[in-house]
Amino acid sequence: MRFQYDTIGERFVESKTTAAFAAADTHTLLGALDALGGVRGLDTLDLACGYGYNTRLLARGGARRAVGVDISEEMIRLARAHGVIGGNGVGALELAVGAVRPVGAAASGADEDTGTGGGTAAPIGAASTEAASISAASIEAGSIEAGSIEAGSIEYVVADAAKLPQMGPFDLATAVYLFNYAGDRSALHAMFRSIRANLREGGRLLAIVPNAGAYPNVDWSPYGVRIVDRVQEGDAPLLKAQFLTQPPADFEFREWAHADFAEAAVEAGFSTVGWQPTRTPPADGARDEAYWTAYRAWPVSSLMTCTA
Repeated sequence: MRFQYDTIGERFVESKTTAAFAAADTHTLLGALDALGGVRGLDTLDLACGYGYNTRLLARGGARRAVGVDISEEMIRLARAHGVIGGNGVGALELAVGAVRPVGAAASGADEDTGTGGGTAAPIGAASTEAASISAASIEAGSIEAGSIEAGSIEYVVADAAKLPQMGPFDLATAVYLFNYAGDRSALHAMFRSIRANLREGGRLLAIVPNAGAYPNVDWSPYGVRIVDRVQEGDAPLLKAQFLTQPPADFEFREWAHADFAEAAVEAGFSTVGWQPTRTPPADGARDEAYWTAYRAWPVSSLMTCTA
């Protein structure tokens, strides 16, 4: 489980840029960032960064510093290869899954414990809507860049989130499907402690976490992922799953309960823990409102929010 993404490689990029659950995750994360006032001028840490998708979103939103961390050397290699937004067509891929909202789209509200995470920030929506006016075809052709990223604002680091070096302090940390890869309770708590140690007082953690335990018999195949088997072992069941790419990519993760995540966050010293339901992109010709209504009834993930 520790190094499985070294093998998955480019198929993870395919899943991230085509799967409906990934589009909903991005929409949820962007809504939460907007509710915080954006990231302009903030120091940000993106954990389980994969090929740098969300790290680049943070940089495009104006983060002073965007550091992507992943345990997989192959994922970090892909992140560095993608370069800045617009390079290698990545801007077009992000547009394709709804990472940039249409011009004029409104940001959603947030739960009561959501506030600014250190420093004054401008809404990330300002950068997002500007990029939305750029055609995907132009980005793919390499003639323009979707958004501006200052040289040196993005860093990528190979590291275990349970043993993070002191890289901060940061105002904001994001973690999209990180905690479900903790192999045991000790590792889970170590992840939260490492993150807390790298955040300033009042800093925020936004984490996308799976809902697998809440919907043990649901078929998520229409949304781009499938649970194949559930093995009762260790501190949490081991789930064997597939990204429904061509061909499917096998991966494994732990079925931690949301209460386990909350317990680890409190033990690590986070002062507040909150939860938000997933948000879905606007309906379109490929995914109509009935499709997204069904998804919201048994979503793949939820948003966990913590204050340092």
